[in-house]
Amino acid sequence: MNSIFTLRPALPHDLDALTALERRCFDSDRLSRRSFRHWIRQAHSGLILASAPDGSLAGYALVILQRGTRLARLYSIAADPAWRGQGLGDALMDAAEQYAHEEKRLYLRLEVRRDNIGAIRLYERRGYKLFGATPDYYEDHEDALRYQKRLHYTPERHAGREIPWVRQSTEFTCGPACLQMALAALLQRAPREREELLIWREATTIFMTAGHGGCHPLGLALAAEARGLTAQVYCNQRGPLFLDSVRDENKKRVIETVHEHFEEEVRERGIPVRYRELTAARLDKALKHGEVAIVLISTWRLDGRKAPHWVVVSGADQECFYIHDPDPADDQVPLDCQHVPITRDRFEKMTRYGQSRLRTAVIVGRP
Repeated sequence: MNSIFTLRPALPHDLDALTALERRCFDSDRLSRRSFRHWIRQAHSGLILASAPDGSLAGYALVILQRGTRLARLYSIAADPAWRGQGLGDALMDAAEQYAHEEKRLYLRLEVRRDNIGAIRLYERRGYKLFGATPDYYEDHEDALRYQKRLHYTPERHAGREIPWVRQSTEFTCGPACLQMALAALLQRAPREREELLIWREATTIFMTAGHGGCHPLGLALAAEARGLTAQVYCNQRGPLFLDSVRDENKKRVIETVHEHFEEEVRERGIPVRYRELTAARLDKALKHGEVAIVLISTWRLDGRKAPHWVVVSGADQECFYIHDPDPADDQVPLDCQHVPITRDRFEKMTRYGQSRLRTAVIVGRP
């Protein structure tokens, strides 16, 4: 659209003007000068400025790209009160959406105060759809409404049931946190830290390459069955898992012993183990039937670390699978980890771990 404002990326010499604009626009939840400096330097973000005809700073939009996904987030947007009513909001949103589109993001998401009626009208007029709310989000305890817009084509409704997101409470309990998401979705069972730790104790491999061990798919299936869910395991290889990078012979012996125990237990309880690939078609079928899929991924495509990590598939459409990641990174907020869109081809690559290209998942449902 035509605009009287000039748009450009922020530069270090804009820090004073940005800090002053932030003070004019907001009474609380302000970005600091240090934050602006960080986002100007950050590679996975776009801080876009709107200059008024007189050369003054009229507004900005800050878009953050979520690494390894097709998701962008409008982290902050500000419009100088002196220039409102002249198309500034639309100009900033045009720039934010264009930036996200050029970076090949499928979705742009944002949060807005529940009482900010003007901003809500702007977003809804531009095609943003409400998909959630977060109580007590802002410093003054106001709720946040969560909106998103699909940038490439018309938004589609996610398949499957609504799955609550659960954050893991330790660095090694991603699997238990995922099982708690399934318990909350299927049995309306509220997550508790104590149960998270008990699930880990039941399902752990004991050792990994470093630190505490993660959860074995057979162990997660056993823990799910013990809590009233049905479970079946998909795994593309037989024998002990997660041994690729373990050099300590004692650790290997322990991992092998635990694996043998899990195999005996699943046989006794009659839990199906499918020694084959979990296909996209099978995953779609699980979601359609209201089951919950807990899938092992390699975090390499999310954060550059080659670590095994459990996530929940929260939905799907023709182009993407959506995941709940229980472990926000240091520069993320929980909202960044919910219903994260991953294109189907990228998801297939993400779900292969280690030199052996391990693919495994646990699909759980109600009896």
